[in-house]
Amino acid sequence: MTERSLHSITENLARIRYNIAEAAQRCGRNPAEIRLMAVTKTVPVPLVNHAVANGVDLLGENRAQEMLEKYEGYHLDGVDLHFIGHLQTNKVKQVVGKVSMIHSVDRLGLAEEISRQSEKLGITTKVLMEVNIGGEISKSGVMPREVELIARQIAQLKAIKLCGLMAIPPICNKKAQIEGYFSQMQALTVDIKAKKIDNITMEFLSMGMSDDYIHAIPYGTNILRLGSAIFGARS
Repeated sequence: MTERSLHSITENLARIRYNIAEAAQRCGRNPAEIRLMAVTKTVPVPLVNHAVANGVDLLGENRAQEMLEKYEGYHLDGVDLHFIGHLQTNKVKQVVGKVSMIHSVDRLGLAEEISRQSEKLGITTKVLMEVNIGGEISKSGVMPREVELIARQIAQLKAIKLCGLMAIPPICNKKAQIEGYFSQMQALTVDIKAKKIDNITMEFLSMGMSDDYIHAIPYGTNILRLGSAIFGARS
């Protein structure tokens, strides 16, 4: 860790916050409604803690093992820790109880295991359903046509609460393409919310990453997941 890298993080956060505020105001949104998540994959603990010292209050972990290795070193007072990566069912017990939300629920079986492990701890775990909005074979996530069905099944579980949707759209070269995916995610969120299903709130829409977060803001995202835009390119 060098003074240069710390200064770069401070500058990056200032620029990102300016961009978020400007984009929100252009589409009539309150910037305070949009949470900035620092994605910490491969980022050393001191750099993460520097981001926290600069006002970041939401961290996103991609890997269970890496999270466990870094967990005790994080300055988590007043900070939420979310799990956002692909989660195997046999890793659930390592994650539940340490994070306040899991973004990557991509199948009913995973939701069932989260509920089981949460029940053992006497807690309710908040989750987001991951949607494969681009229908990509190489990616995990619930297909859009199955979102309501899986949502209703998750809602029946005892120790889990479905609070919204998450997506990683396909890489797009054109603004209209990526905005099309974001628009579809917003429509899915509105549709499920309108059905007023018990144990489903649809209060969160997690989409927008380092390369496309500005384009997600007009479409209702309220969690932006940024890694390289804050910390620089991964080594």
